[in-house]
Amino acid sequence: MTIRILLADDQALLRETFRMLIDATPDMEVVAEAADGDEAITLARAHHPTVVLMDIRMPHTNGLAATSTICADPTLTTTRVLILTTFETDEYVAQALRAGATGFLGKDVTATALLDAIRTVAAGDALLSPTATQALIARYLATAEEPDVPTPALKQLATLTAREREVMILAAQGRSNSEIAHQLTLSPLTIRTHVQRAMTKLNARDRTQLIVIAYQTGVVRPRPHAPG
Repeated sequence: MTIRILLADDQALLRETFRMLIDATPDMEVVAEAADGDEAITLARAHHPTVVLMDIRMPHTNGLAATSTICADPTLTTTRVLILTTFETDEYVAQALRAGATGFLGKDVTATALLDAIRTVAAGDALLSPTATQALIARYLATAEEPDVPTPALKQLATLTAREREVMILAAQGRSNSEIAHQLTLSPLTIRTHVQRAMTKLNARDRTQLIVIAYQTGVVRPRPHAPG
């Protein structure tokens, strides 16, 4: 199945570069381009892309606000947002995840890594750059003021099986499906099934939101952050 991509970046040259790269890849195609957040929202609703490749700093409505609107739209539940930006700060990463983004990468990423990231996000798996680590998510979300913990998630935690809870915890610690499978002596497919079931029970849009819920509800506690 072809991965349909919406490019959202205010720099035309970058959009053209990404389009050339993506359109030259057999399993991907660019369906639309947006120069600002408002246009990204409109085009997402018109084209229902698999993935929106979203810049943060754009005129009018920025990428974070556009991400929030797209991810909250009930007609776009199958659309994933991959943030691609030069600003990999704690605050931006946390805001992007809260907005519903599935992935976060720096613009210095290689072409191969970008294409792999698009495939990962299209599959519904969380993707963070080395800079935007799970430890960063844990540290920021745990200390953010008035975290917005979804009430259904709190109520549904009790419905998780012991294995689903265990897999959720390991995923929230930054482990991939393959790493979790190796640790628990299970197949990656079995781990993916447990992740999907946990997501369904907690009404999590994707793996990233599942991870956020794990920290917000206290299922996983952040490790103390070393000074400096």
